[in-house]
Amino acid sequence: MDLTHYHRLVLPADANHHGTLYAGSLLRLALEAGYATAWRHVGTEANLVLRRVLNLECVRPVPVGTVIEIEGTVLHRTQAYLVTGLLGQPLGPGQGPWLEALLGFAQVNETGRPDALPDGAGPGAIPETDSWQRLGERLQKLLNLR
Repeated sequence: MDLTHYHRLVLPADANHHGTLYAGSLLRLALEAGYATAWRHVGTEANLVLRRVLNLECVRPVPVGTVIEIEGTVLHRTQAYLVTGLLGQPLGPGQGPWLEALLGFAQVNETGRPDALPDGAGPGAIPETDSWQRLGERLQKLLNLR
């Protein structure tokens, strides 16, 4: 399984009035991790733009001072579009992911119009953990919504 790992220290500038990760910062971090995952999958010919946030859930609060890890992989790929799945790795023993997200990216040409993704690997197999399986099932339901 080809996973991308994204790490970041949650700073006071990322916090809300509760001293935990602010929703706007959460979205920025998920976008950075999702883009890195998609870019790594496509390679140096990637010219990707965020097309759709299919799902983004902050499952538990993340305090300032925490070093987060987000795992990502490509779960779906078509000719010009791919969906990255993201899981925020547990913050403590016995906890599940703190983040679950599905972000869709489109490959575009120099004028910003959709373009075919370079030839290469299709989506990988969904890792066989409960969290990844649940995210894969959610993706299948959301792909049918417009």
